[in-house]
Amino acid sequence: MGVRVQKYGGSSVADLRRLRIVAARVAATRAAGHEVVVVVSAMGNTTNELLALAREVSANPGRRELDMLVSVGERVSMALLAMALQELGVPARSFTGSQSGIITDESHANARVVEVRPERVRAALDAGEVAIVAGFQGVSRAREVTTLGRGGSDTTAVVLAAALKAEECEICSDVDGVYSADPRVVPGARRLDTMSLAEALAMARAGGQVLAEEAVAWAHAEGVVLRASATYSTQPGTRVSASPSPTRISAVVTDRELLYAPLSWLPRVPTACVRAASPVGLVLDRRNLHTDLPDLLPVATVSVIGRRVGADPKILAEVLDVSSRTGEELRDWWASSDSVTIRVAPLGASELERALHGHFCEGTTA
Repeated sequence: MGVRVQKYGGSSVADLRRLRIVAARVAATRAAGHEVVVVVSAMGNTTNELLALAREVSANPGRRELDMLVSVGERVSMALLAMALQELGVPARSFTGSQSGIITDESHANARVVEVRPERVRAALDAGEVAIVAGFQGVSRAREVTTLGRGGSDTTAVVLAAALKAEECEICSDVDGVYSADPRVVPGARRLDTMSLAEALAMARAGGQVLAEEAVAWAHAEGVVLRASATYSTQPGTRVSASPSPTRISAVVTDRELLYAPLSWLPRVPTACVRAASPVGLVLDRRNLHTDLPDLLPVATVSVIGRRVGADPKILAEVLDVSSRTGEELRDWWASSDSVTIRVAPLGASELERALHGHFCEGTTA
């Protein structure tokens, strides 16, 4: 059988008990005949704790030193998982991002992968070992440690899957797949058995939490098959591939981690944090700013995700009509090929998510 890449998030390796469960899951995948590459995040809230330490030392820490600091978390996870596998009698070897051949540009704290040279990972697989890679990190061509920003461990897994021509890249977390909406907000949300890479990319760009945007963009460009599944479940999860989704509209996605800023703020923020721009303002993703921006307005967006919905005036009219009937003030809207997005106040986002999901995903339109 071919190469399987598995990525385990921080909640999956939050403590030693969970880490040992992951080790048993990896061992079972290898016993089934697969060559296995495992990408791990930092344990639990380690990254946030390290960032908090940095802010106690400096109100505005330098991004190079932040990268040096937070890259430690994944290295702890990779070494402990290798030890846990070895205790099970499974040969395993851990690698940092640089040792794995993850070459990036020089944008600290939000680096982009420019090349992958997985020679050492391939050699470990050829030797019959499980290769365990520290996610979220790489090395620039200037030989500086870099980190890949939010969702960076997903990106590590996907770029390695592409370079190694893996048959599948499994993103393992504490949820059992991609849902048509947030089940905590929308009682009628359902798990999707399959979805297209194009729609998964639109979903990630709209703020979906299960699959990271940069990772899905790589998978879309390279044709990598993804599977979103739960670490502690035998359910198959959601398969994400180039094949079209069986329904016209797949999901409704809400993002509450946004800020609205005047257009004049553009030179002050990293362009990677800009979610949308209009002639008068910017929608910013606050999760990757790593700096304080006082007096900015919190906002939310609610997006309808589906095949070519942004190019369909009928769908757009229905989105705007449903939005107006919730009574929520329509702040702004925009569309891409596979999404239509409404900007609203955070307090109105849940009601709008339920209304749009009820119209598109629970009725005849889907």
